[in-house]
Amino acid sequence: MTELLDKRSINKVVSLLQAEEIVSFPTDTVFGIGVIYNSGKAVKKMKEAKGRDAAKPFPLMVASVEQMDEVAFLGDRERRIAARFMPGALTLVLNKKDTVRDEFVNGFRTVAIRIPDDRFVLRVLNKAGPLFVTSANLSGQPAGNTHEEVLAQLDGRIAAVVKGEARSHVASTIIDCTGEELRCLREGTLSFQDIKEVVYEG
Repeated sequence: MTELLDKRSINKVVSLLQAEEIVSFPTDTVFGIGVIYNSGKAVKKMKEAKGRDAAKPFPLMVASVEQMDEVAFLGDRERRIAARFMPGALTLVLNKKDTVRDEFVNGFRTVAIRIPDDRFVLRVLNKAGPLFVTSANLSGQPAGNTHEEVLAQLDGRIAAVVKGEARSHVASTIIDCTGEELRCLREGTLSFQDIKEVVYEG
């Protein structure tokens, strides 16, 4: 059975993550489930919990640009975008560093990364390190936005869920930064036009 925690239990959340368990928590977009990024066992467990296609990699959440530098290559363009829009509902697809093992991202040389605009999640990330995080739902089902909705789908499949409600209920905008031109893979509350204006201003 999945344990129900509150945000005062941050040390318990971090200890579960460090023990390669799956924890669900509200974010500034939708409810997420996460595992530590350097454990193949944890990544496998999260794919099984969601019933997710084993070939589909998870995105990463980090606490800062400094943590992002540990796992991916950032150019001047990406740093300008991060400085303006992160933390926030923006995910950047970047070329990954070898600190993210190939088998954890299904052999891809890229990784999608976000800095969430949520104080609790940032505290967890600062204590536990980068996390693979995805929406808290069974694959093919609607993303959960409250802990009750998460438990309705994932009770017994994950170790714990943190009480609360996701803030926007809208997934992040995803921008592919691996080519010469930026590509918008998914537009959320943040518009692609606003991002392009920051890149090309001046």
